[in-house]
Amino acid sequence: MTALISGFYTVRPDERAVITSFGQAVRSEAGASMDESVTEEEHERYQYPNVRVIGPGGPYFKMPWQKVHKVSIATQAIDLTWDPSKPQNTIECVTKDNLTTGVNGQLRYRVNENNLYAYLFGVVSPLEHVMGYFISVLRERIATFSDPRGQSLLNAEESPTTVEELSEGVSINDLRKNLPLLNDYMEQQCRNTSWRYGIELDAALITEIDPPAEVDRALSAINSTRNQVAADISTARADAEQQITMSNRAVEIASNKAQAEVAPLKILAETLTRIKAQGGSSALKIYLRNMRVPLLAKASRVVLVQEDHHA
Repeated sequence: MTALISGFYTVRPDERAVITSFGQAVRSEAGASMDESVTEEEHERYQYPNVRVIGPGGPYFKMPWQKVHKVSIATQAIDLTWDPSKPQNTIECVTKDNLTTGVNGQLRYRVNENNLYAYLFGVVSPLEHVMGYFISVLRERIATFSDPRGQSLLNAEESPTTVEELSEGVSINDLRKNLPLLNDYMEQQCRNTSWRYGIELDAALITEIDPPAEVDRALSAINSTRNQVAADISTARADAEQQITMSNRAVEIASNKAQAEVAPLKILAETLTRIKAQGGSSALKIYLRNMRVPLLAKASRVVLVQEDHHA
C-alpha cells in the first residue's frame, strides 16, 4: 500500500519531469532536433537522445523501479562570481594593455525544456560548466577588446574633430563605455550552451569593470589630463574661428567702403562719356563749366592760369 501511494507524483507549472526506468531515461518517439547554429563537430559531440518530458499536472503514477527527475524551467539569476569550488568577490580579467581588472555582473538563464537529457545526465554540474565556459569567453573577449568607434577614428583618413575622440584606446575606458556591446557579444557566443549543457542563456548583465585602486587612480589622472587638453584645444579652436570670422568681416567692410568710393567716379565717367558721345566736345566743355559754378561760389580764392599760345 505504501509503495502504491508513493508511486503518485505531481509536477508544478514551473517544472518539467523526466522518468528513468532502471536508471535509463524514457525516450520520446520524436527525433531529437538541434539548432541550426550548431556545427557538425558539435552535432556529433552533443547529440543527446530526446527524452519524454512530463508536463505540469498530475497526479501521475510511476512504477517502483522508476525514478522522477524534476527540473525547474523558470528563469533564474546567478552572480558571475558563483563558483562552488572557491569563494570570490570578483572575476579577474587581463585587458589588451596588460591591466588586471575585476568584472562583476549577473547571468539570467533557464533550463532548456527541449534538451533535458543534457542537463540531467550529460554532465555532473551543468551550471558549473556553463559558468566556466562563459568566464573563458569573457576573459578572451576582454583581452582582445577594442572600441570599434575608436578604431574607425584612428583608421580614418581625416583627422578627428575632437580630442575626446582621440582619447580612445585605454582598454578599461573602452570596456566601461561599451558594456552593452560586450553583453551582446557574450549572449551571441553562449547561444549554443542549450545544446551542450541543457541551459539556455537569457541575458548577460555585466555591470561593473573595476580595476585595482592604484590603476583606477592612474586612469582618473589620465582622463582628467585628456579632458583638460580637450577643453584647451576647444577653446583655442573657438578663438581661432572667432578671429577668422572677424577678419573676414573686416575685409568685407573695407571692400564695401572701396566700392562706395569708386561708385560715384564710375558714374561720373559714364556720364561724361555719354555727354561727349551725344553732344561732342563743346557740350562736354559746357557741362564742365556749369559744374564749376557751384564750386566757384564755395571757393574763397581762385587762381587763373593763362596759357601762352605763342610758346
